[in-house]
Amino acid sequence: MIEVTTTHLQQLSAAELRPSARPLPAHARIERVTDISPEFSKFLYRGVGSGWNWADRLSLARHEWDSLMRTPGTETHVLYVNGAPGGYVELVSRAVEAGTEVEIMYFGLFPQCIGQGLGGALLTEGISRAWDIDTRWESLAPVTRVLVHTCSLDGPAAIANYEARGFSVFHTETENLVPGDGAAGMWPAG
Repeated sequence: MIEVTTTHLQQLSAAELRPSARPLPAHARIERVTDISPEFSKFLYRGVGSGWNWADRLSLARHEWDSLMRTPGTETHVLYVNGAPGGYVELVSRAVEAGTEVEIMYFGLFPQCIGQGLGGALLTEGISRAWDIDTRWESLAPVTRVLVHTCSLDGPAAIANYEARGFSVFHTETENLVPGDGAAGMWPAG
């Protein structure tokens, strides 16, 4: 077991978004996948999360993963670099008393894209799409909050990137746990 600290951050208004000063380079683009397959979603999840102990979804059956992706108000936005996936943002919406809140459920870059200044632009796009998600899903009320959580197992720049984009911390918790192995079965040892 290890001690893991989880930090919860939020924005309460679209006006709180501070866009990245670095635009995407010409060889990169971000695109919403409107009909994502469980296979592509799992590929993105493993490609980004295998180095950060993302394992919570690895035990899901295909139909369970598919059900998550087909939930109304769930979207996946993919960063492509030179035509290949380089990262993604998964948004999950839920109705709350005051309207709709959107959680950035997963966000990150593939290892080869880390350190190239792409994370701020991808996060900016993800937050922008979270704030206007109700314009794409008629079942959703206006968005009143965008939230995200990160933990001490995630990349060292995570909290700084969220705060640079205008998020503020609203809760922190620490617990002892056995982290999952997000890299299990990803590549043979050696």
